[in-house]
Amino acid sequence: MKRSIIAGIGKYIPEHVETNDDLSQIMDTSDAWIQERTGIKERHFADKHKDTPASMGAKAAEIAIERAGISKEDVDFIIFATLSPDYYFPGSGVLMQRELGIAHTEIGALDVRTQCTGFIYGLTVADQFIRTGMYKNILLVGAEKHSMGLDFTTRGRNVSVIFGDGAGAVVLQPVEDENRGILASALHSDGTHAEILAMVNPGSHGGYHHEKLGLEVDFGFSESRYDPIFVTRKMLDAAQLFPYMDGPTVFKIAVQKFPAAILEVLEKAGKKPAELDLLVPHQANLRISQFVAKRLGLKEDQVYNNIQRYGNTTAASIPIALCEAWEEGRVKEGDLVCLAAFGSGFTWGANLMRW
Repeated sequence: MKRSIIAGIGKYIPEHVETNDDLSQIMDTSDAWIQERTGIKERHFADKHKDTPASMGAKAAEIAIERAGISKEDVDFIIFATLSPDYYFPGSGVLMQRELGIAHTEIGALDVRTQCTGFIYGLTVADQFIRTGMYKNILLVGAEKHSMGLDFTTRGRNVSVIFGDGAGAVVLQPVEDENRGILASALHSDGTHAEILAMVNPGSHGGYHHEKLGLEVDFGFSESRYDPIFVTRKMLDAAQLFPYMDGPTVFKIAVQKFPAAILEVLEKAGKKPAELDLLVPHQANLRISQFVAKRLGLKEDQVYNNIQRYGNTTAASIPIALCEAWEEGRVKEGDLVCLAAFGSGFTWGANLMRW
């Protein structure tokens, strides 16, 4: 039976480093305040006028493709995960295809919008394509440019200090060895409290979900059938075009779902936490990662965290961390590696693989 292996991996990190002290110059915060709550010391911000999720994804993809020992023309399918796409539409997958110079191949490009779990969902989808024999060289990319849409004032500090920009990519290929590759995957969601971690505007809801939930929020929508409601003056004046997060509630749910998903894939594969060589969690918050590791009884060297340097890069965080771990020799052939994420939606999931 075919299994999916990561044949090549790459990352792209924007050059500019934004430290906590830099942010303290433009909002009421401090290095100590940010590190205490998130573990983050610095993050990277992309060039405002040049870098995009698609262009950063292409740079990471070129490295992954080279390390996989294939050419760009060998790629037969693209999966692109992001919550900060270049355009509202079309998706960033086709834009990255163009950036790579392979639009002429006319291969399919699928965009995944499950936010922080985008890479986990994308990896699971790619695995199914590989297992069925439909594709042989799938390019999976997670890329984010959060810095273009955050509220860099004291009002938005609880969210804005967390996020950074970057991209990570992998090339997935089939292997006949049943002792290697992706052993198990788990995907879950619960949309009951979707607005707890969300960016609801701009959107096409017209206030529907808020009315349904009994929430009184004035977005400035007109009753006229022909007046646009995608972006209103009220949204701009009331700063309703920024992400919102109820941090304590997200933390409380995340520390339940993260370990549950990890245990689920371990059980599917007949493994135990102690057998893990490395857990690479979505870099949401260092305190969450530490809590999950403690709950699973994992040692410090069994978990890889780099949120201290990059912040939360959502869909890009796992491939960036996995690539960095591989480059440092923390991931070697034969290692049992688990990837896990939790995020907006809520969505959560995990993949277990034998490297």
